[in-house]
Parts: sequence; structure tokens; C-alpha cells
Amino acid sequence: MEGKTIRKVYIDNAATTPILPDVREVMVPYLGESFGNPSCLHDWGDIAREGMGVARDQIAQLIGADAKEIIFTSSGTESNNLAIKGLAMAQQSKGKHVVVSEIEHFSVLHSARTLEKLGFELSLVPVDKYGVVDPEDVRRNIRKDTVLVSVMYANGEVGTIEPIKEIAKVTKERGVIFHTDAVASAGIIPVDVKELGADALSLAGNQFYGPKGVGALWVRRGVRIMPLLDGGIQEGGRRAGTENIPAIVGLGKAAESAAANMTARIEHLTHLRDRLLTELPAKIDHVVVTGHPRNRLPGNASFCVEFIEGEAMLMLLNSQGVAVTSGSACTSRALKASHVLIAIGIQHALAQGSLLFSFGMENTSEDIDYVLEVLPPIVNRLRQMSPLYSKFAKASKGGK
Repeated sequence: MEGKTIRKVYIDNAATTPILPDVREVMVPYLGESFGNPSCLHDWGDIAREGMGVARDQIAQLIGADAKEIIFTSSGTESNNLAIKGLAMAQQSKGKHVVVSEIEHFSVLHSARTLEKLGFELSLVPVDKYGVVDPEDVRRNIRKDTVLVSVMYANGEVGTIEPIKEIAKVTKERGVIFHTDAVASAGIIPVDVKELGADALSLAGNQFYGPKGVGALWVRRGVRIMPLLDGGIQEGGRRAGTENIPAIVGLGKAAESAAANMTARIEHLTHLRDRLLTELPAKIDHVVVTGHPRNRLPGNASFCVEFIEGEAMLMLLNSQGVAVTSGSACTSRALKASHVLIAIGIQHALAQGSLLFSFGMENTSEDIDYVLEVLPPIVNRLRQMSPLYSKFAKASKGGK
């Protein structure tokens, strides 16, 4: 008897997205004949430098910035490290207090913890049950010696979009530098730094169909930042090291494509997201939707399934050809509850059963049909082996 063909469904675009064909195409020459170092003053260097200049313009246009304000990095993580450490240390003559939210990516939280080891003080701003930061809580945490506030634009795990403009107004009133981690949102939803009022913003190419291993940090003109890498004078002396030209060119092309196709992408992703947010809890009982019900990233559908662990669901879904994640990509192998879910008030036991579906352009309604077909039996199978579910079922029968 021949085995059943397994459908392959990738719904883990928050971890990384596939490279678009036209992005790959523009990268290829810089892996071959256009291999020069952009710092060199000859024809080979000129070609590389020109390609990097085009990419810088494309990224600047995506976020409404000046091209000279863009710093290329190796990733969103490096952008966040450079922002948190570099901005804080550049301002430390004014004070050594930093404010970030509880649900920041670890590249922000751990950078802030590193600053603590260097003599800075750190305040963590709480969030509500949807993961929303209250601008007034930010205001209450700012002190006379506060030199940096960092709140993410949107949370990649639960999808909640933050009131960045309102937070920026608070920081501006208090004269404090404001950074936002927009890795989960830039290239996905409209981001305009002129409208936001922020002073620095991080983004990464693999979130919007560009290559992995490349990111950018926007720093408003006139804002001082201390380099973390010592070496040459690349990126205006703000980030040393020979630039990864193929990846940078790919990032630029991905930014151009994102700007041109954003409205259509949002419409497509929102339809898929809303369908799963509605239909999954109807198919499986004891499922909790996490994140804001409406003000969330268009491709993000996040849940907690009671009585079972997310890792077990991931493995069984993978055996059925479905790729999703449990919590963030950076914690899915940690076998511990997500700090984001704990911050929004989810109990540890329930947080262990988290599932994140992050849709991309290639996903279809048929993909959702398939998930709704294969996931309920998986949940049922795992619950039959769960002592927590067994205890719940016995208690429910006893209460009738």
C-alpha cells in the first residue's frame, strides 16, 4: 500500500521568509563578477559601492528616511545591539538609566542587561493582557537620568502593534532618545520614521522576503551613537567591517518590492489570519487566542492550547508537513515558557502550549483547510496522554 502524499505547508514566516526570485536575481552578480570591495577606489569598488548606494536608497524609501541615516548590519539582532548599547553609551554623560518594555526581543532585553553590568540602571515597562504598552507607563518610568527608551513597533510572537507615535511624544517631551525594534513590522506594514517621531529603528531583510544575515539600523541625523565594532570607517564610521554587498543589494530589492506590494500583501495576509483566528478555536476546545484581537500584524495568528506542550504539537505537525513555531524562533528550542506570554498574564502551564502561525504571500486558504484537518487529531492524541487533561476531564465529570 502506497503512503499518502503529505502536503507541505510553511506557516513560519515570523522566523524567516523565502527569498523572492527577483531578490535572488539582483544578488547573483555581486557573488560573481561584481565582487569588489566598496571601500576601494577602482572600478571593481565603484560597482559594489553603487549597488550598495541603490540599496540604501531603497531601504530609506521604505521607511521614509534619508539614505545617509541608514547603517547596514548583519541582522536585526545586531541592529538592536548597536541601538541599545551604542545609543545608551553615547549619552551616558547625561545619565545611565534605560527603559524598555517587558516583551522586547532578547536582542534588546539582553543588551539592556549587559548595560546593567556596565553600571546602567534598567526599568522594565509592563504590558496589558494583549501585550500593549501604555505610553503613560513609559512616562512614569522616565527619570532625570534616563537616556534611552526602547519599545518594539510590533511583537512578532503575539502580533500586537504598539502605540509608537504616542510613546515617541512622551520621550520627546522628556528629551529622551527613543528606539523602536521594527524587525517584525518594517516591510510588512507601513512604517514612516518621519511620522513616528522615533530616533532610531531596527529592521531585518529575512522578515520581508530578503536574504538572511543582513539588517539595517536607521538613526536620525544628529543623534549620537557609539560604534560597537572597532576597525575601519565603513558605514560612516558607525559600523566597521567590509559590507556584505550581495545581501545588502538583496535587502534593498526586497524593500523596494515590499513598498510596491504592501497593500496587496496586507489584504491577503489579514484574510488568512482572521480566518484561522476564528476557525481554529471553533474546531478545538480550550484554545486561547493571544495578542490584540484587532490591532495586530496581518499575518500573525497566535494561540495557546490547554493541557499540552507546544513542542509536541510542533513535531507532530511537522510530521504532517506543516511548519509553525511555538513562541518566538529564538526560544522555541529552550523548552521554557515564553517571557512574552508570561508578561501578558498567561499562566506557565498554558504558555507551554503556545502555537504561532505566521502567514506569508505563498499561503492559501487551502493551507488553512489542511491545518484545520490535521491539528485537531494531533491535539486530541496529545491530550489523551496528558495527565493535566485527564485531571481536568475527571473534575469536569465530577462537577456534573
